[in-house]
Amino acid sequence: MATISVVIPVFNDAPMLRVCLAALAAQSRPADEIIVVDNDSTDDTTEVGLAGGARVITEQVSGIFPAAAAGYDAARGDIIARLDADSVPPRDWLERIEAALVDTDGLACITGPGDFYGSNRFVRWVARTIYIGGMFVFVGAMLGHPPLFGSNFAMPSRVWQRVRGRVNRSLPHIHDDLDLSYHLEPDMSVIYDPTLRVAVSARPFDSWSALARRLSWVTPTLSKDFSQQRPLPRLRARRAWARQHEADERPRTG
Repeated sequence: MATISVVIPVFNDAPMLRVCLAALAAQSRPADEIIVVDNDSTDDTTEVGLAGGARVITEQVSGIFPAAAAGYDAARGDIIARLDADSVPPRDWLERIEAALVDTDGLACITGPGDFYGSNRFVRWVARTIYIGGMFVFVGAMLGHPPLFGSNFAMPSRVWQRVRGRVNRSLPHIHDDLDLSYHLEPDMSVIYDPTLRVAVSARPFDSWSALARRLSWVTPTLSKDFSQQRPLPRLRARRAWARQHEADERPRTG
């Protein structure tokens, strides 16, 4: 059986982290390790993490991706699962991740959407339909595969080891999940499972200014990624690999 590490980057979110860790403690398939990355918090994040059975490491460079990358680097599991502090996974979350990835070639990731809680019905609709829905449709079309949703995904450790040298580790205001998705190589696939859901707080969308702030991170993320590899050559490389892989898998006739 594969081993699973769960990585949770946290900045001043101790109350929500406590709920997240309680949900992980109730998993039908327990995590082999939980890594809480304290992004230089001033609250009791470290104490909550330790009390919840997590291994706590500290990343002082501000930003989700510096913190998340530090957690991925520290993970010892065959599979690295990712949650945010405000994520509340259902009881079978890790069980389903393991079942989906254990029979793949070791280079497939898995992701799913979020069920937003808190705020009001309209804000939850905006978060679900415009933000997450738009990400999966439009960003997926650009990438040629579903993007990873940072509050709910898992990847084999082999994937991280191959891309870790190219992802952002310093810019604080970018979308870490989009940046990671862009750096997936042609032989790395993403399984999008619409039924693999976690509860996620709608608080980042409580106002239009908050939504605009998150949308404003798209441009610097893509600007950085496009400077490393243009999108069309990237897409062509993925399609060429897929065609070659399909040809190699066809039964040979005499």
